[in-house]
Amino acid sequence: MRCCACLSQQQTLQCSPSKMAAEEESNSRAPCLNFSSPGPLGNAQPSNNAHSSPATNEGSAGATVGAPRTAGHSNPQPGPDRGGGTDVRVEHSPNRQHTTPQSAGPSATAARAPTVAGGAATNMTASSVESPNIPSSLPSSPASAAVLVYREPVYNWQATKNTVKERFAFLFNNEVLSDVHFLVGKGMGVQRIPAHRFALAVGSAVFDAMFNGGMATTSTEIELPDVEPAAFLALLKFLYSDEVQIGPETVMTTLYTAKKYAVPALEAHCVEFLKKNLRADNAFMLLTQARLFDEPQLASLCLENIDKNTVDALAAEGFTDIDLDTLVAVLERDTLGVREVRLFGAAVRWAEAETQRQQYQPTPENKRKVLGKALVLIRFPLMTIEEFAAGPAQSGILSDQEVVSLFLHFTVNPKPHVEFIDRPRCCLRGKECSITRFGQVESRWGYSGTSDCIRFSVNRRIFVVGFGLYGSIHGPTDYQVNIQVIHTDSNTVLGQNDTGFSCDGSSNTFRVMFKEPVEILPSVNYIACATLKGPDSHYGTKGMRKVTHEAPATGTKTCFTFCYAAGNNNGTSVEDGQIPEVIFYT
Repeated sequence: MRCCACLSQQQTLQCSPSKMAAEEESNSRAPCLNFSSPGPLGNAQPSNNAHSSPATNEGSAGATVGAPRTAGHSNPQPGPDRGGGTDVRVEHSPNRQHTTPQSAGPSATAARAPTVAGGAATNMTASSVESPNIPSSLPSSPASAAVLVYREPVYNWQATKNTVKERFAFLFNNEVLSDVHFLVGKGMGVQRIPAHRFALAVGSAVFDAMFNGGMATTSTEIELPDVEPAAFLALLKFLYSDEVQIGPETVMTTLYTAKKYAVPALEAHCVEFLKKNLRADNAFMLLTQARLFDEPQLASLCLENIDKNTVDALAAEGFTDIDLDTLVAVLERDTLGVREVRLFGAAVRWAEAETQRQQYQPTPENKRKVLGKALVLIRFPLMTIEEFAAGPAQSGILSDQEVVSLFLHFTVNPKPHVEFIDRPRCCLRGKECSITRFGQVESRWGYSGTSDCIRFSVNRRIFVVGFGLYGSIHGPTDYQVNIQVIHTDSNTVLGQNDTGFSCDGSSNTFRVMFKEPVEILPSVNYIACATLKGPDSHYGTKGMRKVTHEAPATGTKTCFTFCYAAGNNNGTSVEDGQIPEVIFYT
């Protein structure tokens, strides 16, 4: 139902059905109109500035609606800045002055209602919300002064948000209701970011202590020179709306910020992002960051990636930027898939970069100095004598005594002790497995320079990493040995190692390992060879043609089939001889 109040004998004022009917007054008094629903009169345009001034008479918020007013009519003022709405009383008194222009065109009746920041509200004309048609003139005498009382929502953005999440999301990076500002970054890149103490304290124990703890700050501006603005905004976005905004350029700074302000949920999102984007060319960079931020799970994934793609990871630009502790953590691993001579070359490259960072001359002495404890983790005994002679021996990084002892290790038996690790690296994960093909041990098996060989095949893909061999029957002895795996059809040597082992005189087997794993494909014939130099040894009897290994955890079966290897053979066969064990990974 529409209501109208007579302002004069020739004019009427219409209101929407949602507005309260105007109370009719006597002819000696102007009517009082009280609207319960929002109208455009005097509405201030919402602003991201928490200190925005009220709308002026000439603003688009509807202050200039209506016809000319005479001097002495007051300008309607907006209510308080905060709150869903207030009752605003507009009084016209000859004792007040105003600066309203003497005329306002009819287009003023189409003044736009407030637009809610964030895009949730649409721009609406005054007529679209059934705003009253203001009369062309108002009485100027004191006896006819009009008093208009209506409900005015200064910031009615709350009405357009249906959930708490939407309302908090609207406040993100918004001056509305803000009670603290952060000066984030340093130098010319500082950004002033508004925030709300309550929202921050709810999401972060660090912010809670900052604002509500025993030594809470009372400052309304807080400087954060060690935080990137983009990362801080990502943190606030998450605290206000649970939304995650991270990318390759900001993920590390966001992770730092999330850790600084104790927001573990955002930390987890950053780590998950890094996991999904982990590659060989960034594995070392991410490993350094994971160690810095104490993220063991991410560090473990980086190391596994380096194990599988060692050559590519070492060739990446980020490798030379890692710190010494990260280099040590990598060199300690037994699972790197790379030849030791290439690992030494990568360590030298890193040392050259480190001498520049420490402003040293890149001399061999300074390279050794910056390598420090990392140098002894390079397994020089795993190199061939040719690799060692062409590279490390001439680098100047090793001392003369170290070079001599390593050359002796390569060439003589018994081998002298060296301070470098001689344990082979294996780029395979999982548990080491082995099979034994003999049922009994006997004495004596002699050697005359001829290889002991046995042909074998398997039913699934495996990696052979070494053999178990019998030792002397005469007590503790050292043997020199060459082990090989040969592809039968092509007669290609797939893996070999010239090395030695010491035995204690017992009938046990003794491990002799390849420098790198040898891939064995299913249903393909290979020959295992061992050429020993030393005294008579134990040997195996009651050999088996087929030996099956079953993985205890998964029940997976690996079946070996053995056959006699014809040709230059020292006597080993399926029934008896040497090479009693094959050590492998599945």
